[in-house]
Amino acid sequence: MWPRPSGNTRGQAGASCCWASTAQSLDGDEPPAGAEPAALIVLAEELREDVAAAVRYLLDQGITIKVLSGDAPRAVAAIATRAGIPAGGTPRDASALGEEDIGDVLASTNVLGRVRPEQKLAAVKALQAAGHVVAMCGDGVNDVQALKQADLGIAMGTGSQASRSVARVVLLDGTFAAIPPMLAEGRRVVANVERVAGLFVTKTVYAAIIAVAVGAAGITYPFFPRHLTIISTLTIGVPGFFLALGRGAPRARPGFTRRVLAFTIPAGAATAAAGLASYLIARSAGYAAASRTAAMLAVFAMGLWVLGLVAGRLTAGRIFLIAAMAAGLVPLFAVPAARRVLALQLPPAGIRAATAGVVLAGILALTLWRRYGRFS
Repeated sequence: MWPRPSGNTRGQAGASCCWASTAQSLDGDEPPAGAEPAALIVLAEELREDVAAAVRYLLDQGITIKVLSGDAPRAVAAIATRAGIPAGGTPRDASALGEEDIGDVLASTNVLGRVRPEQKLAAVKALQAAGHVVAMCGDGVNDVQALKQADLGIAMGTGSQASRSVARVVLLDGTFAAIPPMLAEGRRVVANVERVAGLFVTKTVYAAIIAVAVGAAGITYPFFPRHLTIISTLTIGVPGFFLALGRGAPRARPGFTRRVLAFTIPAGAATAAAGLASYLIARSAGYAAASRTAAMLAVFAMGLWVLGLVAGRLTAGRIFLIAAMAAGLVPLFAVPAARRVLALQLPPAGIRAATAGVVLAGILALTLWRRYGRFS
């Protein structure tokens, strides 16, 4: 019997071996003439069932997948094709490439074979230099440098101890199926933190503006502490809890601090202006006792509007949340004991109308700023 390696068969990732029989003696590596085929053995890589689904999810999310392997480029490309990863060009052999060439090559193909450990590190650095956020999956000692350099290093639980020790995430079951839910959960957490930050920082901004304005003008502070408790509970605390648990999130983007400040500074300024204006209107009209309640109502209404903006797309659940928070104010005015304890005194109809006008002006100003302001 004479085995004859014949390379990849029909583009599969692996190797095939052709067996032939002959009665002649062997001379060197070449089979003798007249050998008759006896068997064909094909060895091919087996992919996990969940790999294709994970790859489809990542591609649908706009993520580009690059495959870097120490195996032959054709074998790596065949595996990538079976997994659903687009080649993006001709698979390249990295054995003849310098580290400085890796970035240019990755721009023209998604598959590199014969990649050395230092080239994997150079590939991560090149992608980062091009402005990409890089996640690196690896399981061997030769992946350690790249895993450590990547923005997110992901090690397989079945991989080497070195790769697991430097990675930020370890897939304990060694399967790619955990990556899509991990990505979705990370985006959800980041988006919900940004939503909740919008609520809390807006309160900080309008509280600071009101404190500075009151101190500079030398007037009485427009709220009792219990009024601020009502506002904080119904426009920040309770809705913030539910927003922090919200599902679904857009793709994460850099600029978290800039976006939060671009929203909260104008929102806080508009809320502070509405509260102070309502307070001064009621006080100048001779309703000193009801002026604090007028200011509270103005800030509360602006807080609900800010809550709606922070919540994003108004689903049925979010509309119900905002409506429930607005309805939570009703019993505080309807129950005499609550009005007495919380020092609430409903202003006359004329003052209420003026307060509504101030709130609408604040909403309009905030809307125009968000659309045409320099930070929009």
